[in-house]
Amino acid sequence: MTNLRTGICNLWRAVVIGERLRPWRWCCGLFLAVGFLTRVALFLYTGPAAELAPGMVMAVLLLGVGADLIAAVYFFVPLVLFLAVFPAAWRGARTGRAVVLLGVTAWVALIFFVAVAEWIFWGEFGTRFNFIAVDYLVYTHEVITNIWESYPVLRVCGIIAATSAGLVYWQRSSICAPIEVSGWRVGAPAAAAILLLPVLAWTAVPSAWQRVFDNEYANELAGNGMHEFFRAFDTAQLDYLRFYPSMPVSEAYARVRRLLSSAQVQFTSADPADLTRRADYDEPTRKLNVVLITVESLSAIYMTRFGSDQGITPNLDELARDGLLYTNHYATGTRTVRALEALALSLPPTPGESIVKRPQNSGFMTLGGVFAGHGYDVRYLYGGYAFFDNMRAFFSGNGYTVVDRGAIPPERIHHETAWGVADEDIFTQALLEIDQSHAAGRRSFTQVMTTSNHRPYTYPDGRIDLPSGISRRPGAVKYTDWAIGDFIARARARPWFENTVFVIVGDHCASSAGKTTLPLENYLVPLLFYAPGIIAPEEDSQLASQIDMIPTLLGLLRMDYEARFFGRDLREPAQNTPYAFISTYQQMGFVRDGQLIDLGPLHEPQVRSVSESGTPATPAQIIQATKDAIALYQVAADMFDSGALHWVGPGRSPGLITVH
Repeated sequence: MTNLRTGICNLWRAVVIGERLRPWRWCCGLFLAVGFLTRVALFLYTGPAAELAPGMVMAVLLLGVGADLIAAVYFFVPLVLFLAVFPAAWRGARTGRAVVLLGVTAWVALIFFVAVAEWIFWGEFGTRFNFIAVDYLVYTHEVITNIWESYPVLRVCGIIAATSAGLVYWQRSSICAPIEVSGWRVGAPAAAAILLLPVLAWTAVPSAWQRVFDNEYANELAGNGMHEFFRAFDTAQLDYLRFYPSMPVSEAYARVRRLLSSAQVQFTSADPADLTRRADYDEPTRKLNVVLITVESLSAIYMTRFGSDQGITPNLDELARDGLLYTNHYATGTRTVRALEALALSLPPTPGESIVKRPQNSGFMTLGGVFAGHGYDVRYLYGGYAFFDNMRAFFSGNGYTVVDRGAIPPERIHHETAWGVADEDIFTQALLEIDQSHAAGRRSFTQVMTTSNHRPYTYPDGRIDLPSGISRRPGAVKYTDWAIGDFIARARARPWFENTVFVIVGDHCASSAGKTTLPLENYLVPLLFYAPGIIAPEEDSQLASQIDMIPTLLGLLRMDYEARFFGRDLREPAQNTPYAFISTYQQMGFVRDGQLIDLGPLHEPQVRSVSESGTPATPAQIIQATKDAIALYQVAADMFDSGALHWVGPGRSPGLITVH
């Protein structure tokens, strides 16, 4: 017993006061200090929007220290290993001390760099690092170039390097003692004890232990960016049945069949697990071209129609007055790929990464497949390189011809950023593609994804009255609005214009951060159908989300189709109470009867009122809405996992809907 007590005491002294691990202790102290100051700075930056009471602020700061400690045990593993094996004799020499101090300087620079990166990320997304940051590691060209264009990178890195070197030089005697008094026989066991901490943290501490507040800003502030970053690797794809509330499969499919029932679209099979439906219209199909414009970060609040007083969307507001505008329409997610998923598949979001970026995502029933089955030329146009976000693989694998910036010759590019060419340039390419189909006597479905409304918010000079770059987001929104108006104006001169439907929809809001996990107001995006002489001007305030665009468009065209879409035709009388889907990577939201049902991993459904009328839902309504939400999300995930979203059958090609 005495020997054990002595060994523990020696180990404690080696960890706490031993010279070998002194650099680690100093770096840990700096890491905790920077983490605390970062948390305070982010709180001050957020300001009143956080709505944190003084007591909650103290709780956030205390929990934040715990989150920083957990992050530290992971972050400093390489440093501990280095110190454990670094020969004591070298540490006593000038060269050896210089090597240690140089390594510590690099570590300090990394600590400061991460703090700056967190500040920038919070300003853009209102959260700590999450799966968006992980995503960005894959697309280094776009991300690094965008950062280079948006920020004074060299100046910031120079300041970080100079500050780190100066701090380490000032504290050199505290960091690295001139004489090493503890050799590897003591240092190695101490290092081994420290290296056990990450294992204990991984196995004993829940990954989201600090997320205990109803206020989402408090949860984010209490976290640590590095810890959240590495935790995000685990959430790329979540098994629905393992992590989310569920019900017997037969009950889930029965509920979904009831919810999808309508007078116009009939199930083709009595099989309770087959959701294939067929739309047959009595009227002749309207043989019209379709242009679907998916607008980057087009929050509804930018438009005058939705209350903006900035005057930055004059063209969209004019088009809205002359078209069919849905004013209560929500994005299904917070990223472009979620919108692309919804607008191609008419499917509720599934937990984790978007289907667009997952393996085995080809051969689906898609909107493009419907048009291809009717003899249309089907294209997806993107102003950037379609490798980004796996767009090329997804769309080309589902019957679309993909056209990106690589197809645009340099002389036709007026401006470009890391994300893509100026919106006017991709619209010019769209005109050429549609002209080509028209000249060949073919109708076309053309989906265009814009990129200009994105940091660094630069665009060609002379287009609008706000200077490029300096005007930030308002300038980028106004330029995109100008580019859309210019595109429509140029299209008017084409012979195919009078036989074309233009659909304009925001992919997601510019920011989805808020006090709650799923702030409904930060998912509101416009949905506009514009076809003068074909679609009468109207505003519709019924509740809807992006998955409803496909059935509504096909209904407007009176186009027969057979598919497993989950959305509904907003022009047809609703058979059930309207509902909408919103989500993050982990939280699955369902809106109905003025209530938001929030399904999250490993906890019971959360319900809160989002009704502006003040009329509360009845307990029975809430129970039914919760069960329907679970059923819809569970079945959507099950259909992807089982391959039921793929269209394979006699006489049919994967990804194409054959018209009988």
